[in-house]
Amino acid sequence: MKLIGILGGMSAASTQTYYRKLCEITRQRLGGLHSPELLIRSLDFAKIETLQSAGKWEEAGQILNAEAKALERGGADFIILATNTMHKLADQMMSGVGIPLLHIADATAGRISEAGLHRPGLMATAFTMEQSFYTGRLIEAGLDPVLPDADDRAVVHHIIYDELCKDITTDDSRSTYEQIAQRIVDTGADCMILGCTEIGMLLNQDNVSVEVFDTTLIHCEAAIDMALAS
Repeated sequence: MKLIGILGGMSAASTQTYYRKLCEITRQRLGGLHSPELLIRSLDFAKIETLQSAGKWEEAGQILNAEAKALERGGADFIILATNTMHKLADQMMSGVGIPLLHIADATAGRISEAGLHRPGLMATAFTMEQSFYTGRLIEAGLDPVLPDADDRAVVHHIIYDELCKDITTDDSRSTYEQIAQRIVDTGADCMILGCTEIGMLLNQDNVSVEVFDTTLIHCEAAIDMALAS
């Protein structure tokens, strides 16, 4: 099994989900007492969020680049970045790094295309919904992403940072997310991307009316595929 390098902590809640899912998938695939071989570097999200809010993306990218190089030195065979938003800095993060990055948007786009769907709704941080680093990769893969309107994008972003990243879930926020998801479907989405690694804390296939693509689960499944490949 290849050693998976995980760059996480953005947020801690999502990284906990990654660890649990990677262990579950490995046990399902291999049985017995098997678990994945992981090297995890978990950052202090408060520092990263401060840089995000200040628009200091290059400085954040320098941090991620240093951490990616540390994972490579530690023996990782490839890297997964346990967050959708920070894939904005994927190119800078991997500069001078000799092992590959398994990109979350590529894994997700591939799964949607395999399902024969084309117009995914996208719920994520404002950065992910409004900037081309993520939607551009979906479009390059032949998909036509459908976004919430501006007010709904602001609400989705607020709940992520003020609640989900702090491991807080409420019935009110779940209901709000369900309503936003339905509005996206009503405007033509044929499936739904849970495009922030924390959104699965509120939405799943049981409360969304179209097929759901949970980026965390997809990313973890793709990582185990890559780790087990000969």
